[in-house]
Amino acid sequence: MLAAMSPSPDPAEPGPGGPGRAREDACPGALRLHTADDGALARVRLPGGLLTFRQADVLADAAEALGDGRLETTSRGNVQLRGLSEGCGPELGDRLRAAGLLPSERHERIRNIVATPLAGLDGNGSADVTIWARELDAALCAADWSAALSGRFLFALDDGRGDVAGLDADVTLIAAPGGGALLRLGRATGALRVPAGEAVAAALAAAGAFLALLGATGTGAWRIREADPDGTRLTVPGLVAAPLPALAGTLPQAGPVPGPDGRHALSAGLRFGRAPAGAWRLLARAAEQGAGELRVTPWRGVVLPGLAPDGAREWAGRLSAAGLGLDPHSPWELAMACTGTPGCAKSLADVRGDAARALAAAGPPAGPGARLLPVHWSGCARRCGHPAGEWVDVLATGDGYEVAVRRPHAPSASQSTTTQQMPDAVARARRTK
Repeated sequence: MLAAMSPSPDPAEPGPGGPGRAREDACPGALRLHTADDGALARVRLPGGLLTFRQADVLADAAEALGDGRLETTSRGNVQLRGLSEGCGPELGDRLRAAGLLPSERHERIRNIVATPLAGLDGNGSADVTIWARELDAALCAADWSAALSGRFLFALDDGRGDVAGLDADVTLIAAPGGGALLRLGRATGALRVPAGEAVAAALAAAGAFLALLGATGTGAWRIREADPDGTRLTVPGLVAAPLPALAGTLPQAGPVPGPDGRHALSAGLRFGRAPAGAWRLLARAAEQGAGELRVTPWRGVVLPGLAPDGAREWAGRLSAAGLGLDPHSPWELAMACTGTPGCAKSLADVRGDAARALAAAGPPAGPGARLLPVHWSGCARRCGHPAGEWVDVLATGDGYEVAVRRPHAPSASQSTTTQQMPDAVARARRTK
């Protein structure tokens, strides 16, 4: 039982860049800004994707006052500000601290927690894992040793429906009926059974065991899959093995989502994850009329819980008019793209412009019985921000695009296509039974 053991094994003393790592963690944060062609970039971690409506207003204000006037979401449910002016770091930090978005400066880049966005809202799943997200965030910030985790280390909290369980996290908790959970470490093919009430302690213990493994082996790994690629070296004492269940992996669709309590959640997509500050303020006003909360999803969307049915329909119309995605059958649904030119010097194309033209020319991406795959346009082979799991890869080559379906941990063949052929090629690739 985890209650009888330390939830935070004592890892080896980390060096300046992490345990045994030859270089420092370069992941951007809210305080350590990244320099891009369009200015500085700040990444604000939102554990579980959770924001209050007041915090959303603060981020919108900061984007207008200090950056390019837009906010963008990431594949881990975080938020980025771009186009920041040189020297704005101290003011941005002050704004975020005042809003409660920097509970621990030492830990701000390791607060990477994704959670099922519709948990507790639609009657599906076995637990409201947003509660776990808040508890895990507090536990991470309270532990001195956890600051040695890298900015790439990821926790996933799945309510049992399988949506975030496929995000290739380092530590995945899957809620089970009766209050317990299954714990998956990296890419292990099996899981560990966690008793009811001990999910957060198990996740924290797994992170501590990873750092202890690094200290014992001298491995300079950033993530569990690097230190334990076949899932045989890392374990958490006190837990017994269990098989991983087959999960549906259903992602939230755009539009109103009825709940068992008579309230509705509203799921809205952001085009390529970016929206102007005014659209974020509109989202904040909708959230204010509901549960007062926004949930940023790892699929470049936002879920607004707790709206009355009439209010959800009204806000769906208002948000759609403001350019947000509320149509689950739109070709824009689950469409993503990296920054591309001119914001990134490494990009071979204006991928967002090309993708927008392709999507405008495309018909509905899926018919009855089809499952829609995420599609990601990339300006270079780094494929920044691409989704995990199964997805459609549209890669700029400097001479058109290559389109391929990517599947976890398996090579896939690419089908070359030009920009003119791209809409049909992408539409075909996105449909899967």
